[in-house]
Amino acid sequence: MSEIKPKLFGTDGMRGVFGEAPLIESTVRRLGAALAEELSSHPAVNGLRQIVVGGDTRDSSPVLAQWMSSELAARGFEPVYLGTVPTPCIADRCQHLRAACGVAISASHNPHPDNGIKLIDPHGFKWTPERELALEGRLAQLIEDPTWAPAPAIQLEEQPSAVDQWLEGLLRGLPDGTSLDGLKVALDAGNGAASPFAEGLFLRLGAQVEIVHAAPDGRNINAGCGSTHPEIIAELTRRQGADLGFAFDGDADRVIFADEKGEVRDGDAILYLWATELAAMDRLPDRRIVATTMSNLGLEVALRRRDISIVRCDVGDRHVVSTMEEQGIVLGGEQSGHIVHRALSTAGDGLLTALHLAALRQRRGKPASHLLRDFVRFPQILLNVPVRQKPDLATLPGLEKIQRRVEEQLGNEGRLVLRYSGTEPLARVMIEGPDQATIQRMAHDLAQVIAKEIG
Repeated sequence: MSEIKPKLFGTDGMRGVFGEAPLIESTVRRLGAALAEELSSHPAVNGLRQIVVGGDTRDSSPVLAQWMSSELAARGFEPVYLGTVPTPCIADRCQHLRAACGVAISASHNPHPDNGIKLIDPHGFKWTPERELALEGRLAQLIEDPTWAPAPAIQLEEQPSAVDQWLEGLLRGLPDGTSLDGLKVALDAGNGAASPFAEGLFLRLGAQVEIVHAAPDGRNINAGCGSTHPEIIAELTRRQGADLGFAFDGDADRVIFADEKGEVRDGDAILYLWATELAAMDRLPDRRIVATTMSNLGLEVALRRRDISIVRCDVGDRHVVSTMEEQGIVLGGEQSGHIVHRALSTAGDGLLTALHLAALRQRRGKPASHLLRDFVRFPQILLNVPVRQKPDLATLPGLEKIQRRVEEQLGNEGRLVLRYSGTEPLARVMIEGPDQATIQRMAHDLAQVIAKEIG
């Protein structure tokens, strides 16, 4: 079956430059109207009328929220505006308020000029590509309708009590008696949606906190900070003598951390720590987790020693969550720091993950570098090859032969992944193996073949 690839909605919602199509008022308002039509006709909504709306710290986020909400309100829906909040807060409130839908306004880790729209269902999960495609069909009809007119603008009032309930839920989800007294943490909020909340959560648990980049001005989100610049939190953690450092992306649905030595640790390290902790507590059903094809082979090897196995899936947190649901697995995530614990959340939640890692470090009573001593990353290389089209890679002349040769040379000591980017005109060549020079040569040979054929 061919993969469904919506025109506007990609792997993580609809994104673009604010002020340029499709993120212009006429299109976004029509999207709000189309969303109302789609919700009204969908059996899963079943008369639900509330729509949870919130966004990150970009100056365009309230504008997009107001355009969408005005059209939804005109068609009988009730926007519940949360203001500036992480995307997982919107997913959580959708569940607890029994909302018809969630609208998250964010472009995640992208720079300031960009923004985007993510849709969340009543159960707290991102919309499927099939539903997004149906919505696009309705949007296309409205764009062609010469009689369409925008609804009157409404004023949005923030609902702080709904956000407070989410925050309290984060703390209640920690093991009983959790205290971070004596623990020192460094935080980089990325001038994003974690900015109003991160420091307060850790202080309430008794931690000492050093925080940077928590002063958003509408334009400085992800600007040389946050999870896309992990060297910042690594240096801050080392310089401050902190036990842990956490860096969040723009909408705080993912987190990267640094150990006490200032070494950057990604989502694979988080999965290793959390999986081994849950297994030790007999809270990891079937001793399995979900990770994507891009997770390092070192994670698989380290967990295997603990009698924990990995179920691999395609890249993207939506694929991670759907695989977890299908197979009844409680923990999954990506290298990027999207980590999902299904007993606690339906989506990646950077703040939730950071709190649980800090609590884990406190319970173990040993430095993070010591807790990760058995997790050794295999050398890895990732090459991006610009392409003009995306045919099945297996059909490219000459690629199958060299791919087979590489896989034979790697044997059980490495891994090869060939795939296309879901959002950009790129083919990705990822190889892990015993030494950097060997896999670099292999990746270069494969990239040359792809570039010759479709570059």
